Amino acid sequence: MIEMKDVWKAYPNNVKAINGISISIDKGEFVYVVGPSGAGKSTFIKLMYREEKPTKGDIFIDKTNLAKLKEKAIPKMRRKMGVVFQDFKLLPTLTVFENVAFALEVIEENPNVIKRKVMDVLDIVNLKTKARSLPNELSGGEQQRVAIARAVVNSPEVLIADEPTGNLDPDTAWEIMDILDDINHRGTTVIMATHNKDIVNTIKKRVIAIENGRVVRDEARGSYGYEA
Repeated sequence: MIEMKDVWKAYPNNVKAINGISISIDKGEFVYVVGPSGAGKSTFIKLMYREEKPTKGDIFIDKTNLAKLKEKAIPKMRRKMGVVFQDFKLLPTLTVFENVAFALEVIEENPNVIKRKVMDVLDIVNLKTKARSLPNELSGGEQQRVAIARAVVNSPEVLIADEPTGNLDPDTAWEIMDILDDINHRGTTVIMATHNKDIVNTIKKRVIAIENGRVVRDEARGSYGYEA
């Protein structure tokens, strides 16, 4: 499903963010990516959706090598994946429905299909009653649920979540995790970078720990392993 082969990433300021990582993630897995600040987690995540390009090595999503992908081919590749960020990145002037629908409009989906898919996914994240609300009328947890709905409305094979609970209170964070777990059980591969020790230690999944740009631990049903 996803494979990194001897991947390196150095930035122009000579900072080496990723140093020879090789990992495989199978279809349907749920993987936590953990590690101290500055360890390389964000770069690791960005490489997976081609926000960053490796300096050396290969990254395969199915049979597509992201390292050799041309810029014009990136949008089509990203249709296979959804991305959720810590700060939601919703469009403030669009309603909940419109924010989620936007992901389908850009690929010119049929309007009737858009309406059905958007309402179906809003049902999954328990926000059907908020379809006409604007982002500033929602709580932080509700905004993150909209962001998740937008990320999965196109039925992506992979969902990449970069600190999705980072700006949320503990109770709301658990609600978000329930939704991500449900999406995973529906067949979507989930890769989640997180600093949330309690979540990692309670909802046991595979843990990939990164330090100094290297994988130092890769455990099925692992623990957080750091002081939160």
